[in-house]
This record gives sequence, C-alpha cells and structure tokens, in this order.
Amino acid sequence: MARYLALRVLQALWVLWAAFTISFVVLFALPSDPVSIAADGAGPGTPVDKAAIAEMQARYGLDKPLWDQYVTALGNAVRGDLGMSIATGQQVRDAIGDAIPSTLALTGLALLFAVAGGVGLAFTASYARRPWLRDALAALPSVGVAVPTFWTGLLLLQLFSFHWRLAPAFGGQGFAGTVLPALTLALPAGAVIAQVLTAGLETTWRQPFVDVAVAKGGSRWWVQRVHVLRPACVPALTIAAVLVGNMLAGAVVVETVFARAGLGRLTQTSVLAQDIPVVQGIVLVSALIFVTVNLAVDLIYPLLDPRITAGAARVAADTSTDGVSADAAAEADPSAPSPARIAEVAARG
Repeated sequence: MARYLALRVLQALWVLWAAFTISFVVLFALPSDPVSIAADGAGPGTPVDKAAIAEMQARYGLDKPLWDQYVTALGNAVRGDLGMSIATGQQVRDAIGDAIPSTLALTGLALLFAVAGGVGLAFTASYARRPWLRDALAALPSVGVAVPTFWTGLLLLQLFSFHWRLAPAFGGQGFAGTVLPALTLALPAGAVIAQVLTAGLETTWRQPFVDVAVAKGGSRWWVQRVHVLRPACVPALTIAAVLVGNMLAGAVVVETVFARAGLGRLTQTSVLAQDIPVVQGIVLVSALIFVTVNLAVDLIYPLLDPRITAGAARVAADTSTDGVSADAAAEADPSAPSPARIAEVAARG
C-alpha cells in the first residue's frame, strides 16, 4: 500500500510540474507581451513612455532570459509565491483566493448532481427487466453528452429564470443562484458517468461470482446492490475524477453565460490581457485540485475492490523474482483489475 501511495504522489507532482511548464511555454510563445497590453489599456493613440515600459519589464523580470524567468517562477511557485498581476498589480494569490470559493461551490454542486443523476440512471437502466425500457434509459446519456453546455445554460435561463421566474438569471448567490449553473455543468458530466457505470454494471453482471450469488437465492436487487455495484463503480469513479478538470474548464463558459464572478471569469480576463502570472497561477491551482481529487480516488480504489492493490503487489513480486512483465501477470490473473482494464471498460461505455 505504501508503494502504491508513493507512486500516485509522484505522478501528482509530475502533473503539477508539467502543467506549470506547458502553460509557461505557451504564454511566452504568444506574439505580444503583457506589459505592452497593459500600456495599451490607456486607449489607442495615447503616448507611451518607452522608459516606463522598460521599467515595468524589469520589475516583473520580463527583461531576463527565458530560462532564467522559468527557473525563478518555478522556484517561487514551489514556495507558494505566485507573483503579482501585471494588469492590476494585485497579488495572484489574493486574486485567486477571492475568485475560487464561488467556482468551488459551483463545481462541487455540479459534481454532486452529476454523480447522483448518473448513478441513478445507470442503476435504473441495468435493473430494468423490460428490454425496451432498458434500451431507452441506456440511450439517454448519449443525448446529454451531445448537447452543448452553452445551449443547456441558455435553455435553463429561458425556462427557470425568464419564463417561470424560479431562479435568478445573472449573478445570483447562494443555492438559488448556483443551481442553474450547476445543472448546466452537471448534465454532460452525469451523462458520461451514466454511460461508463452502465457498461461496468453490465460487465460485472457477467462475472462468475455474480452467478454464484444468484444461485444462492439472492434477489436481483440485493445482488446488484451488494455484489455488483462496488466493483462496477471503479471505472465510473475514475471518470468522475477526470470530469473535475472538465468542470473547472467548463466554468469559464458557464460563469460567462450566467454572469457569475469566479475562477472562470478571472481566467477569461487574464487570458485576454495575457496576464502571465495570473494565468499560470490559475493553471497551477486547477492542476492542484485535479491531482488532489485523483489522488483521493486512488486511495478509495482499494476500499471498493481490494484486488487492485493485491494484484499490483503480485505483479511486483512476480516481476522481481521471475522477470515476468506486468502485462503477462495481468493476463495470468484477470481477477485483478488494472488501469488499462479500467480504461478499456470506460472506452467501451
């Protein structure tokens, strides 16, 4: 278990470094520079002092070689110093701290809706005895995935805000102001969870241990709830963790449609201003949330299916003693699910 946890932590650190590095390279590859954009904010035709621009570039370290800027920025980020906004002069840490509570509340509620709706739909579809009803319920997630997020938001605004006046249209706070944006984010995410969980339930129902449980006289409801649901949840749990990153990205569109202040709106304005410290800080914080959620999911895996860590331990032992590869060990023991098996089931869903 300790080796399993150590590998996951190393993977999380690698993702954080990669996110910071890629965002740094992409932002500095843009044709313009943030100091010039900030200077143009005074309006077209306004004379700009070149000495003042040079002084600003020196203040933010933009006059140094690119590699020197990267090493300095990475070292500051490791110490928790994300720098200062070029556009506003505010500390990046404070700007993100002001914006992130609203976005976390939005994505948290959206994830709750997505998991509840996706699990409920998949469970009902696999439990239904009539083939036509099962096929109809299983086809609903494809519709949810195909619908664009902005269209869903506009439709919810039209119905619940303008027509029925049940929720505020723009900039609402609290649960009433968050429920419509959360539903907008939750619909495609819940559809993906339902697709993957439905495939997982169907695959688990064909396992021999399920036949044994049914042969012992267990009802269909009891067998599905006690024996089928836990191992079938592993691929869906993986997808749910990945969807957290998609929700953070989708918050840019949703917060724009519903005129909500949050991390998405801050991202939009910072990208337009090419405010490199703020954009890098947002990327780093989003990556930190993403890897934290995925690390938590990795720790939940053994609770749902102990064969995961047991299978990994057997593979490591076989590799160290007999030189058997991980793939060969997985083929020899198909009862131990692997990440490749999880991805295969998710793709088939």
